[in-house]
Amino acid sequence: QVRLVESGGGLVQAGGSLRLSCAASGRTFSSSAMGWFRQAPGKEREFVATVTWNGGGLSYADSVKGRFTISRDNAKNTVYLQMNSLKPEDTAVYYCAGGTRSWVLVRSSDYAYWGQGTQVTVSS
Repeated sequence: QVRLVESGGGLVQAGGSLRLSCAASGRTFSSSAMGWFRQAPGKEREFVATVTWNGGGLSYADSVKGRFTISRDNAKNTVYLQMNSLKPEDTAVYYCAGGTRSWVLVRSSDYAYWGQGTQVTVSS
């Protein structure tokens, strides 16, 4: 079993930055891909970024490429999402997810564990 707890969300002005953290418990963290997804009001949950088990492989949604950076620290059982140049359209609840395999995973169906989510609001 893996438990995920996100933190770091909040209210920020457009152009600002936030860093989300996801603390994981469970033996499989260091061998699993991790991802971030988001869900805006009235929209479906969408993929944001993923990192492979060792941090060597990354993938991003086109909408965040060049602005967001995903990373992980297996010694701390934590995955991060650094978000820069935030836009109002980035407003959503952001979810951390633990994958069923170790490589790049971009579909929500490839993730077995989910955090409770953290709200990110970007004002214009």
